[in-house]
Formats: sequence, structure tokens, C-alpha cells
Amino acid sequence: MTPFDLVVRSRRTVTPEGERAAAVAVRGERIAALHDYTAPLEAAEDVDLRDLALLPGLVDSHVHVNEPGRTHWEGFDSATRAAAAGGVTTIVDMPLNSLPPTVSTEALEVKLRAAEGQCHVDTAFWGGAVPGNLKDLRPLHERGVRGFKCFLSPSGVDEFPPLGAGELRAALTEVAGFGGLMVVHAEDPALLGEPDGPGYRAFLDSRPGAAERSAVERVVRLAAETGCRVHVLHVSSAECLDVLEAARAEGVPVSAETCPHYLTLAAEQVPEGETAYKCCPPIRSGHNRDLLWDGLARGVLSCVVSDHSPSTADLKVPDFAAAWGGIASLQLGLAAVWTEAARRGHTLSDVIRWMSAAPAELAALPGKGAIAAGHDADLVAFDPEADTLIDAARLHHKNPVTPYHGRTLKGAVLTTWLRGRPVDGAPHGRFLLGAR
Repeated sequence: MTPFDLVVRSRRTVTPEGERAAAVAVRGERIAALHDYTAPLEAAEDVDLRDLALLPGLVDSHVHVNEPGRTHWEGFDSATRAAAAGGVTTIVDMPLNSLPPTVSTEALEVKLRAAEGQCHVDTAFWGGAVPGNLKDLRPLHERGVRGFKCFLSPSGVDEFPPLGAGELRAALTEVAGFGGLMVVHAEDPALLGEPDGPGYRAFLDSRPGAAERSAVERVVRLAAETGCRVHVLHVSSAECLDVLEAARAEGVPVSAETCPHYLTLAAEQVPEGETAYKCCPPIRSGHNRDLLWDGLARGVLSCVVSDHSPSTADLKVPDFAAAWGGIASLQLGLAAVWTEAARRGHTLSDVIRWMSAAPAELAALPGKGAIAAGHDADLVAFDPEADTLIDAARLHHKNPVTPYHGRTLKGAVLTTWLRGRPVDGAPHGRFLLGAR
């Protein structure tokens, strides 16, 4: 047998069957086999991590790259550098905040041209469902987007308006017709208000958990009626959990995610004027955070993804009513979640299920999300015991704005391999369009 191109050994290799000592043998871009940790293997390169963990590359299915059009907020080069530095080897780019938004095949081609030659990790794309583009959904699906994002409330940018009740039903019916997926920002606009002051409490009160629950109830009802697969984005309120759990029990094709900031931060900790913490839906109480962890442990929430939604520092004015709503955390998600997960008794296998396997399954990305024979050799050397003091200015994100600045997080990414090659500054990420 010909030698392997790469062997990576670790006594803490996280596989779909759990954590084990193993030697991961790579030939070309794929994992050829898993062997015993001490197996004598001939390879061009043999890396022994010893007691450091070997993880599959994370899959972040909720990333706002913002290019073209708002590249000064972020861009494919900076976003994918940040992703790789945080152990993420595949991202799925959101359709809004770029100009034009990805609501037609023509707009997707504009985005692909902008991203060409810039991606340090593999990159897939969501399309958008907005008023008036029903005829564009099937062509976008056929071109290879992973599904469609829609809003039920204002998105924050005028060029990506929300779907009304009839429009949502029509879009779900259309997407169900070709077996697609709709991912939904679920907040009921009728229950959202304007903050009555600049502070965090006023902002939080203006976006109550009841607004999320009401929207999720509507999404579940329409998913049941149309048969469309639906995924609820960035669940921040535990009020949604019983609705989602009941839907799953009844066989409704609905899944849901949450984000690192909802699992690691709490409203009581938000300093006044520190609008790096502002996002929509908002960070809620510590008790609510505990309930989200319980929903994650029970499988009601399946994915943990970043909702990386950066902006320039000038948009984060010290007024929660006026500041841009979005949290930059693409590089920090793994460490943030591991810090809290370890404290609560969860394992690296749990974290990988939430942050790699489940998002890969959601976005239908075969070959991603696991250390297994035949999968892409997307690997991460991770020190789970390292303590890292976060300095926003040293992150790869284009703008040094993050609520994690000054916090100490547990865990450090040491090396990231994309399809068997270390991510070393030369972009060799690929576009993931359609089934492979």
C-alpha cells in the first residue's frame, strides 16, 4: 500500500463513537482510515499530539460575511481567517448584509466572484426568501445554496425585508415542493417594541421571549401544514423549548439552534453602554441560559453556531436602542462554548456534536462534521486545558469589537487542517455548491 500523506495521532481523538486514542491516516484530501494510536504507519508527515485533543473541523452554518457591499464590516478573507483560527473549517454564509443580498442566482454569482481566491476555509451559501422573489427560489436551490433564510420581523437592513403571513406560507410551499430547507429568524413583530431608553434593560424589555415563542408557534404550524423542513435560528428564549419539543414529538420537520453568546453570557453581566453585547434576539437572564443548556442536552436544540454578525466600531454607539445589533464571535465560539460546557460537565464529544456534526447535517454537507473514513481531512489540534485572555485587537475579525474582550476562555486551537493541508495563510478553501 502506498504511504499516507499525513498521519495525526492523539490519545484524545473525538470520533462519532466518542473519544479514543487513534492515529488518523490521510491520503489526498480525505481520511483514509483510523488506526490504533501506536500503529506503525508510513507517511510523508506524522504528527503526534499526545494528550492534546484532535477534533473534526467545526461547521458554522450561521455566518454573516457581508461581502460584497459591506466588506468594511467583514469580508471573506478576514472572516475565513478568523474561522480557521477558531477551528472552523466550513462556514455557510448568510444572504443578507451583502449588497446585493443573495436573493437571486445573479446575486449569488456576484458574491461568488467577490469571494473567489479569498477563502481560507470551505464556504457554502444560504439563499434568501424575501417578498417578490418566489420565482428565484428553485433556481437558487438548483445552483447549490443550502437552503433559504427569511425574517418574520425587520432584518435591520432595508434591502432584506421580512415575509408577511401569506408570503411565508407561499415560500414554504414552494421550498417544500423541491425538498428544500427554510431557516427562520423567528420574532413576532407584533410583540416587539421600541426601547424606552438607551440602557440594556430597556432594550431587553423591547424584545421579550414571548415574541420568539409566538413566532416559533407560527413556524411550527406552517411547517406542519406545508410539509416544509424548517430550522429556527438563534433561539435565545427558553420559552420556545416546549413548543419545539412538542413539534419534534409530533413529527413536524422543525429543528433549532442556539449560539455561544446565549450559552455563555447573561443579561445581568452586560455593562451599561457596552453595545458589543447587543444582538437580536437579545442575551437573556442567567436562569434562561441554564434552561437553554438543558434544552441542548435533551436534543431540543441541535446546533450551536456563531451568528457572527460584525460591524464597524462606529456602529456600536453606547446606546442599546441605536447601536447595530450583532455579535462578532466566529474565532471564539469553540473556546467560549467549551469553557461553559466543561464547567457544566459536558464533554468534547458533546461540543463536537453540537458544533460540527449537527450543523453539517443541517446544511447537507457530506464529508464534513466527523473524523471518519471517507470524510474530508478537516482536523483541529486543540488544547482543552489552555487558558486564553481574549484581546479583540488580536483577533482576525476585521473590526476589534466583541463582548469576549478581556475574558479568559478555556481551550486553544493550535493547528487547523483543511482537507489534509494546514491552514497557513494561503487561501485554499472551496465553494460547496450542491451535493457532492
